[in-house]
Amino acid sequence: MREIAGVAPDALPDELLRSTEPLVLRGLVTQWPMVQAAGQSTSAAIGYLKRFDHGGMPVVATVAPPEAAGRVFYDDDIQGFNFRREKIPLAVVLDTLRKYEADPAPPLIYVASTTVDTFLPGFREENRLGFGDRDPLASIWIGNRSRIPAHQDVPDNLACVAAGRRRVTLFPPSQLANLYIGPLDHTPAGQAVSLVDFHAPDHARFPRFAEALRHARGAELEPGDAVFIPSMWWHHMEGLEAFNVLVNYWWRQSPAWMDTPMNSLMLAIMSVRDLPPAERAIWKDVFAHYVFDYDEAEVAGHIPEPARRALGPMDEARVRHLRALLLKRLDR
Repeated sequence: MREIAGVAPDALPDELLRSTEPLVLRGLVTQWPMVQAAGQSTSAAIGYLKRFDHGGMPVVATVAPPEAAGRVFYDDDIQGFNFRREKIPLAVVLDTLRKYEADPAPPLIYVASTTVDTFLPGFREENRLGFGDRDPLASIWIGNRSRIPAHQDVPDNLACVAAGRRRVTLFPPSQLANLYIGPLDHTPAGQAVSLVDFHAPDHARFPRFAEALRHARGAELEPGDAVFIPSMWWHHMEGLEAFNVLVNYWWRQSPAWMDTPMNSLMLAIMSVRDLPPAERAIWKDVFAHYVFDYDEAEVAGHIPEPARRALGPMDEARVRHLRALLLKRLDR
């Protein structure tokens, strides 16, 4: 994976934030007060986080027994999960992590994807990154040794290690078939995940995973390092220390009013996938014409521009109209 050093954190280059390849940014946030506190001790890092904890609402903590070895996953039959979720004050989570810091086999304690501005107001102002005219969603991830199965996200992602160390393993979107993805509508945390245990891959059960590994890109991230993960790249994340903090930023290259393509995938599975083969082939051509090979002149050049509606370029008004129409049709 390509590594870059010396990027100015207060003005991230646009070409970096538009990259379609993953990047490791060494030392990007080394000067953050959070990183500096973590460099002193776990207690100093926890004390720094508590400065911003208003205590007004609990966080959601993922908790699993020591036997899970930090892996956030399903149970044996993939009907349930190997963890539970609890609403706990952040201060209690932090104190519990400190309590287990020296334990060689602690339970997993993991606060995932918690909105920084909501739960730690003021943190973002002291630990800044310059995204120009982008307004990304900032989230914080706090826990001990954890293993998050390979998954993909629609937004671009800049993930910064604020305490502890992380190991990240990435795969191009093209490796979908080789990663053996689990259910789309029953997931550990909202995104479909690879069923392969990266610590002990079962190559007999998952033979194509060997091909995925040929395309893997990995890096170990130290405090202050960051990784840029482009949209839809598969990523497997591991927290390597007894206390880890990650701050990440999500944004999309497309306008905020555009819907997530995952909704379209679910609708297509529901209404297209199980059609008779001849009908499905017809709809494949229809999707190519209107979506994947779309050319406005070819598709709608014979229609006056004011009358093209959904066949013209999308804007917020047209998206609102289509969403209302779709909801009406689905609510029959």
